[in-house]
Amino acid sequence: MALSALVLLVGCGLQQGGPLPAAPEAISDDLEAQSLRRAVTESLRFLHKVPREARLGEWPRAVTAAELRSSLAEFLEILERTTEADGSWLDRVAQRFEFHPAPARPAGNAVLFTGYYQPVIDASTVRTDEYRYPVYREPEATGARAGTEGSTTAATHPSRYEIDVSGVLGGKGHEIAWLRDPVDRFFLHIQGSGLLRMTDGRELPLNFAASNGRPYTSIGKVLIDEGKVDRESMSMQRIRAWLAEFPEEREALFARNERYIFFRLGEEGPLGSLGVPLTAGRSVATDPAVYPKGALLYVETRTPVVDESGALAGWRTVRRFVVNQDSGAAIRGPGRADLYFGTGAAAGARAGYMQSEGRLFLLMKRRSAPLG
Repeated sequence: MALSALVLLVGCGLQQGGPLPAAPEAISDDLEAQSLRRAVTESLRFLHKVPREARLGEWPRAVTAAELRSSLAEFLEILERTTEADGSWLDRVAQRFEFHPAPARPAGNAVLFTGYYQPVIDASTVRTDEYRYPVYREPEATGARAGTEGSTTAATHPSRYEIDVSGVLGGKGHEIAWLRDPVDRFFLHIQGSGLLRMTDGRELPLNFAASNGRPYTSIGKVLIDEGKVDRESMSMQRIRAWLAEFPEEREALFARNERYIFFRLGEEGPLGSLGVPLTAGRSVATDPAVYPKGALLYVETRTPVVDESGALAGWRTVRRFVVNQDSGAAIRGPGRADLYFGTGAAAGARAGYMQSEGRLFLLMKRRSAPLG
């Protein structure tokens, strides 16, 4: 499950460009091949658990698990036959695959890319004066069970205010761990997963389990709409700075987002909505109502460059293959994609600034692919 660092400002009215060319003029890949092999292999692991005829997407047509498996297997075979220095594999991909641009919208087919990451957060297994902000597993629902990310269900659990301020879940055995900082806890909910660095030295992966079924509200958009933060300066870092400056407004702002995330401890992570580990720079979250689950994609966009202090130092153009392995409550429609940056503070700094338009293509094996 993904909610990006800058999903916090989804719906803020970013300008979109005009219609773009239907296909990339040339393809390239700016990351090492090993990470791509790993990401494709994880998607195949998911797809092999799905019935062959299951429909996993409706664009650019109804797409079955069998078709996606065939496409990914073909792509992986090309990668396996390729050395790092051999660029001819890109020619073989261009010959054997069709590139379907993101579905056109009234403003064109530009896609807004944001970023997310796995935070590393200090935690304790017991409540203390220092560690007093609980992270909860899912309690029993009062009605139908809360849905997985990306589904729409009636609210079956209390709101964020009721849980974190009124304490309706406290003392009932639902606590997984306690954190030092309520702001870290809120952003953990935004990211959807984390790595807990326990006081006894253990590191425990914390993964999404369920939500409370209530609507998501962007606190970044709230701050912009109320004139508290300029749209141009909005970032995860800017939100944290505002919260540090106005701590007395923190709880009321958090409560505007009623959506609450429940977690579970796992043996690996972070896991996307497909239940497989995410790969930094290769995994993306999109709307599962548009893009087929597990599918191979190609992106053209810009990503932030940060200095040693974590400040934004510039932007670099990226063109690479990625895999659709996650979803999120605020990632909706064909014009949104969320790029996973990895684990820790450096990844978080880049994800926090990530907000850039670009292009997104779905790759499907040609039905009559050339030999060679």
